[in-house]
Amino acid sequence: MRITVVRALGVILIFVLLVLWSACGEYYRPVAFPITPAPPNPAFSHLVLVLTDNGNNNPGASTTIDVSGDTATSQSTVGIKPSYAALVVNGTRVFVANSGEDTVSTFEPTSATPVNVISLPAGSGPNFVASTESTTVYVSNSGNGTVSAISTVNNVITNTIPVGGTPVAMAEIPNGQKLYVANGATAAGNGSVVSINTVDKTVNLPVVASPSAPWVSPTWVVTRSDSQRAYVLDKGSGFVIAIDTNFDTVVGTASVGVGADFMVYDPALNRLYVTNPTSNTVFALSVSSDDLSIGALTASVANPISVAALPDGTRVYVASAVVSGTTVSSKVTVFNTAQLSVRTSIPLASVPLVCVTGTWSELSIAAAADSTRVYVGNCDATNTDVIQASNDSLVLTIPAPFGGPIAPPATKQPLQNPVLVVAGP
Repeated sequence: MRITVVRALGVILIFVLLVLWSACGEYYRPVAFPITPAPPNPAFSHLVLVLTDNGNNNPGASTTIDVSGDTATSQSTVGIKPSYAALVVNGTRVFVANSGEDTVSTFEPTSATPVNVISLPAGSGPNFVASTESTTVYVSNSGNGTVSAISTVNNVITNTIPVGGTPVAMAEIPNGQKLYVANGATAAGNGSVVSINTVDKTVNLPVVASPSAPWVSPTWVVTRSDSQRAYVLDKGSGFVIAIDTNFDTVVGTASVGVGADFMVYDPALNRLYVTNPTSNTVFALSVSSDDLSIGALTASVANPISVAALPDGTRVYVASAVVSGTTVSSKVTVFNTAQLSVRTSIPLASVPLVCVTGTWSELSIAAAADSTRVYVGNCDATNTDVIQASNDSLVLTIPAPFGGPIAPPATKQPLQNPVLVVAGP
């Protein structure tokens, strides 16, 4: 009996101690603190580059546009008469061919400075830039018939490669093993097409043209995304010629009419888009097979100058200009890619004629990598028009930068003239 009482008193004592402990101790309730998300990266994800010309005596410029912000974020000074530019090394470097002073300018697109200048031999006449490599970029020189290989690591010329003609355009296959060069026609004769082995920088034998589509005046070249084909547009013969990149042999042709002078490759639909201002026609050619006529589509546009396809494959945009006296009126015609049917037309400007008409540099057009915007560099209007792809409307006009000396009786520096728009990755 005594033991039972002692046990009961022990249990009561333990209970009392537990009550006292819980009353004196701190009781922690869980507290929910709001978690602030990490701020977005201030660096923009997509960019577009606009190259502008400022005459024969003044430096040109390069303007970087933030796609998401619709703003010009930096402007770099380049050389005299910039003719072409390329974004290389995954879009982190810009190389500009300056035809008026035999130099190449290079810089980062997101920073105005520093701009490094690479000097070429006098009379080089650099006119085109191309590369799919990370360590080498290629510049064609119309003045001496060569291609300069330039190291992107230290900005020096590593090779000078004679190409047996007057180069006007180039394209490297995506795997980086060959560079195709289109040599234009000269007073001495017809043009030609050659390829360069990028490993040892040697030139292969000229590509033999098809008997039904001889080389006359090659003017543009693009490559297919699988690196198996290169396509050359010959303005003089009026053909698009397909080349097997393994053997440098012609494997297919398509007639687009004499005078066709601009072409782009659409990897989303595996198509070529070609503009012919002579026949007022736009062509869509499937390159899924070497018979380029299968599934070919055409549309009518008055004086089409350049063309860009949305990366999502839904629409294609054609920039065109019509001259009346000393006034040029430009517009963009939007096509649905399914049947190349007209979706809408977007008027741009009617301004005094300033630039050379009928060339791709008069109205250079490019689509942003995210398919949200289309940009048109309007040389005559000295601005870049921004089209919103969601509703195909003109939402903004970005003036070209001022440049050049002030010459009396002028009261301000002249605006520069856009000659090229390049979309970044």
